[in-house]
Amino acid sequence: MVTQQDTLYAELAALVGAAHVRPATPADAVEGRLPRYVVAPGSAQEVAQVLRVANQAGLRVAPRGGGSKLDWGQPPAALDLILATERLDAVLEHAWADMTATVQAGCRVATLQQVLAQHGQRLALDTLWPERATVGGILATNDSGALRMRFGALRDLILGVLVALPDGTLARSGGKVVKNVAGYDLQKLMTGALGTLGVIVEATFRLYPLPAAQRTFSLELSTPALAQRLLLAILDSTLVPSSLQLRLSTASAPVVDVRFEGIAAAIDSQADHLRRIAAELGASAPVEADEQVWLAREALWQAPEGAIVKISVLPADWATFVAALERVAQRLRLRWTLVAQALGLGMLQLSAPNDEALLAGLSLLRAAAGQRGGALVALRLPTALKARFDVWGPVGDTLALQRRIKQQFDPRATLNPGRFVGGI
Repeated sequence: MVTQQDTLYAELAALVGAAHVRPATPADAVEGRLPRYVVAPGSAQEVAQVLRVANQAGLRVAPRGGGSKLDWGQPPAALDLILATERLDAVLEHAWADMTATVQAGCRVATLQQVLAQHGQRLALDTLWPERATVGGILATNDSGALRMRFGALRDLILGVLVALPDGTLARSGGKVVKNVAGYDLQKLMTGALGTLGVIVEATFRLYPLPAAQRTFSLELSTPALAQRLLLAILDSTLVPSSLQLRLSTASAPVVDVRFEGIAAAIDSQADHLRRIAAELGASAPVEADEQVWLAREALWQAPEGAIVKISVLPADWATFVAALERVAQRLRLRWTLVAQALGLGMLQLSAPNDEALLAGLSLLRAAAGQRGGALVALRLPTALKARFDVWGPVGDTLALQRRIKQQFDPRATLNPGRFVGGI
C-alpha cells in the first residue's frame, strides 16, 4: 500500500534526485522539533520547485545553511522539511573590476573571502564562525561584527538577491552594480527575516579592497564611564577606525579596542592621535594588540550554559546600561561578559545559579535597555526557557505591518512558522 508520505518522498526525489533527499535523523532537529525529511536542491529552480510542493502539501519548511545559528529565534511551531542549501555553494561571478560578487546561498563565508582575496578584495564583514556560516545564513540572521563601524551592515553591502518564494516563484531584486535604483529593495527586506518570507538562493554584494596594512590597539580603562568617554572622544575626532570594541566582564576592567586600516604611514599618524586623546582623558596609553581580540564575540559562545543576548543602546548609554547590569548581577548573583562592537550593538553572556534568576535578570535588563530606547534579543537560551521568555521582545507598532508582509509572501505559513517576532 502506497502512503501519502511515500508519494511525497518520491515527488521530492524526482525533483532533486534520490541521492539528495533522505529521512531526517535526530541531528536534524531544530529546537527539539524533528522534521520528516531533509532535501538538498542543486539549483535555484529546484529550490523553488521543492517549496511549491511543500506549500501545496501543507509542509512546514526550515531553510538550513551551515546550521551555525539554527537555534536563534523561537522554536518552530511545526517542522516537516529541512531545505538544505549545501549544494548551492558556488561563487557565481566575481566582477573584480566592478568590485561586486554574486554567490550562491550555501557558500561558506570563509570560502567566499578566499576567492575574493585572489584579486585583493573582500566582503567587508566579520561574521561569527565564517568557516561554518553560509551566505544565506548570515543574510537570514543579519549577522555582522566590528567592521560594521566602517563599512556598514549587510543591508549596506547587499546589492541584489534571488529568492525562492513558497508558491514556487523565483523573484529577483536589485542588480549587480553599486549604483542601482531600480525596483523594490527586496534584498533588504529578506535580510534579517530569519527565512520566514522566502529562501535566499543567490546574493550580490559590493566589495572593498583588502587593506594594505592594519593594526589594533587596546586601552584598559579604570571604569565603564571612562571607557565610554574614550569611545565618544574617538567618535568625535578625525580618527577613522575600521573597528571599535568595548570588552568588560564581572571579573575584568573595561578594555577598548581600536583597529586602523590603510597604508602604514597613515596608521602611524592615527595611532599618535589616539595616544593624544587617551592622554587628554587621563586614560592608559594604547598598546598594540593581537588581531585575536576581535574574536571576543565568538568566545562568548564557549560558555557551557546560560544565555547570550544582543543588546542595542546608543553609544552614549553604555555606561548607564553597565551600571544597571552590575546592580542586577549583584542582586541575582549573575556572572556576565559584555562585548560591544561598532558601539550600537553588544553581545552579553549571562550565567545564573538557576533558571529563575536567569529569567529575572533577562527581564530586568530588557527593561533597562528599553528605558534608554534600546532593546534586548535573546540569541542563545535553553529551549525550555523560550516558552517562558519572548526572545524577541516588544517590536512596537511595526508588528501589524510585519504580519501583513508575511501574509503577502507566505500566506500558508510554510516557512519557519512561529520563529520570528510576534509569532510570525
